[in-house]
Parts: sequence; C-alpha cells; structure tokens
Amino acid sequence: MNTIFTRTSVRQFKDKEVEPEKILQILKAAMAAPTAKNQQPWEFYVVTNKEILQQLGKVSPYATPALNAPAAIVICYRKENLRVPEKVEIDCAIATENIWLECEELGLGGVMLGIAPDTDRMDKVAAVLNLPENLAAFTIFPFGYPENKKPQKDRYDENRVHYVK
Repeated sequence: MNTIFTRTSVRQFKDKEVEPEKILQILKAAMAAPTAKNQQPWEFYVVTNKEILQQLGKVSPYATPALNAPAAIVICYRKENLRVPEKVEIDCAIATENIWLECEELGLGGVMLGIAPDTDRMDKVAAVLNLPENLAAFTIFPFGYPENKKPQKDRYDENRVHYVK
C-alpha cells in the first residue's frame, strides 16, 4: 500500500472539478473504516458549493485550504444512540485517514482541518452547514487535484520503537 508513503498534505488545488465517481469511491473508502463496536457514528457532508466552501474556509485560521478547493467533505458524528460514545472521534479519525488514502490513490490530494474538539469551530461549521442538533462537526477535508505535490519525507525513527519480548 504505497499510498501511505506518498500521501502528503495538499493545500492548493487546480481549478478542476472532482468527478462524481471519484467522490463516491472516496465515500465508500471512508465508510469501510473500522469503528468501535461497529457503531459507524459518522455522517458525511460533501460540499462543492463555492459559497459554502468560502464560509468553511473562514471557520478557523487553519481552514484556509477550503477557500480554493473544488470540494470538501465535512466529517460529522452523531451524538445519540451510540454504543461507545467516547470513541466517536477515533472512529471519525480513521474514516478521515481512509478518505486521505483514497484521494491519494485516485490522483487527488487533500488535508485534514481539525475542528473537534474546539467547540467554537464545531459550532461555526454546524451553522454554515445548518447541521441538525444531533450531529457534531469533527473535521473538514478539502480535496481536489493538487496544484503541486511535494514528496513525503521519511519519518521513520528507530529511536521511537521499543520491543517488548
């Protein structure tokens, strides 16, 4: 799975729409993620509306990559009827990583913009998307065709590996 070793954060995108079949494949990859007790707490908002992308790009000082992205997925989680509520953010993080890897596989790029657990940012995203009360925004993932792509640096550090025999 070389996409793990080629994936980088992409913050600048070409002015080119992402094909609907690629978006569908990304969503399928997200929903293939494992979750605690199979609770699948997520809801995914696919945003291609430029006005909404502009608003999302202003919910935090770090959300600016959404301003020039052709698309974004806002990963949200349900607040109710959960088997393991304390694990929803871990579940959504795994789904986000699957989104990232599938984007890489499809020749796209993106970046994870942290929203949760900052309640101010979560509330701003909820307002932009008019989320129902039972959903909380976890992260924004703007994506598209990379304007430029740098190679990933090798981060392996053997000093951080500890064998217990």
